[in-house]
Amino acid sequence: MAHIDPDSPVPKYFQLREILLDLIDSDELSIGAAIPSERELCQRFGLSRMTVRQAVDHLVSEGRLHRVPGKGTFVARPKIELALQLTSFTDDMRARGMVPGSRDLDRRVVRASAHLAKELGIQPGEEVHFIERLRTADGEPLSIERAHIPVKLAPDLADHDLSDRSLYELLESRYGLVMDAGELTIDGGIADPSDADLLKLPRGGAVLLLQRRSFSGGVCAELGVSTYRADRYQLRTLLEMPGRRG
Repeated sequence: MAHIDPDSPVPKYFQLREILLDLIDSDELSIGAAIPSERELCQRFGLSRMTVRQAVDHLVSEGRLHRVPGKGTFVARPKIELALQLTSFTDDMRARGMVPGSRDLDRRVVRASAHLAKELGIQPGEEVHFIERLRTADGEPLSIERAHIPVKLAPDLADHDLSDRSLYELLESRYGLVMDAGELTIDGGIADPSDADLLKLPRGGAVLLLQRRSFSGGVCAELGVSTYRADRYQLRTLLEMPGRRG
């Protein structure tokens, strides 16, 4: 059994964190399983309750564990890595072996404000499709997508059912709009009450706010504003050392 090395320069709480992570990664503690109580961990590893709590708090903040008041602390489901590439939610979830789903929340045609027109590269007052959908994977709500698409690029888009269908696939097959470039901005935020309810988050729950401009042949075909559950997503990217000058 793993143990705490009292002579190690690594803090004891961090050693316990690593031990618990090893148990999770080896499936000795499976998803949804309760971890031993603080008292049990104190006795097993000869640690103070404060040290044990510090280790558990770190894993909760990292999303590896979650607390249920009055019941205990449990192994959380692994987070989904947010795709930093131009792909649809539907294709992304299918590639992960998950079943994508969609529920229409709102669909209407609006007149572009000055800000929206600037983002889409159109004139203020032009007609724009507004499509708001709740996106799910294996039945779990993960994000709310709000898409803005110029009507002139997809005239009868409102007539097509998007239930459990990729918007990008429809735009490509029906209107020849192949998304080949894009710009993505990501911010952290707090879900507003209505979004929190739809995403099954507690009031004040953390979210990732994404704004994406997608281009087809150099024309901005979509402005997407999406709200993702921060407890189910994480960001990962490759880091490269910039070239050094001689």
